[in-house]
Amino acid sequence: MKLFFPVAYAQEAGQAQQPSLAYNLILFGGMFFLFWLILWRPQSKRAKEHRELVGGISKGDEVMTSGGLLGKVTNVNDDYIAIEVTEGVELKVQKSSVAAALPKGTISKI
Repeated sequence: MKLFFPVAYAQEAGQAQQPSLAYNLILFGGMFFLFWLILWRPQSKRAKEHRELVGGISKGDEVMTSGGLLGKVTNVNDDYIAIEVTEGVELKVQKSSVAAALPKGTISKI
């Protein structure tokens, strides 16, 4: 039990007991694990899903940009896509600005 909870023995005045090295390492390792579990893992998961979404965009897909524009993809390049917002109005946006791919027919229902 000394490993997890240091024992406080009576000391002479002016002398303080130092926590053990193992206790410090376990504490630091636990904090690092919580940091990884709470922050890094979910963020990397979201980034991976977004990369797959952007990589899977093709002509004819209906998408929503991070700015809230809805449109149908008319042209796909390496870094940019062209989306038709309404009849005859086509906007070019970066692929990374796509926030979601919508099911077919969503735009016509709105």
